[in-house]
Amino acid sequence: MALTQQEVIQWVKHLQKESKEAYTTATDLYKSKRYHFALFFCHLAVEKIIKAYHLLKHRVFALPIHDLILLIKKSGFKTDEKNLEQLVEINTFNIKARYEDYKREFYKKATSGYAKEWIEITSDLLKLMSKNP
Repeated sequence: MALTQQEVIQWVKHLQKESKEAYTTATDLYKSKRYHFALFFCHLAVEKIIKAYHLLKHRVFALPIHDLILLIKKSGFKTDEKNLEQLVEINTFNIKARYEDYKREFYKKATSGYAKEWIEITSDLLKLMSKNP
């Protein structure tokens, strides 16, 4: 069921706010040297902004999933190969930060430099995806 324009605007603002909060949490976690959790919140920030874009464009909620590649394709957001590759990497932050068997491996990968790089990439992606369709 399609939402009214007023409902769309209300929900888009909500998702955008949640995306900003998730990004702020990512930067705070980075400052406290909790790099693997910072990266998880980068994923969450990007997921929320893609879902906001989808809602704005289609007037229906995006699928209740966490796969950024599927979400970006379903949203219709046009992006280049470089951004898709970045989303593939950010997609791993969700799985690897959640499940114990991946955490140890991911914890080693999530160094200060790696996290800083991906927080900056996340910031760039959020700016790109925050534009209206």
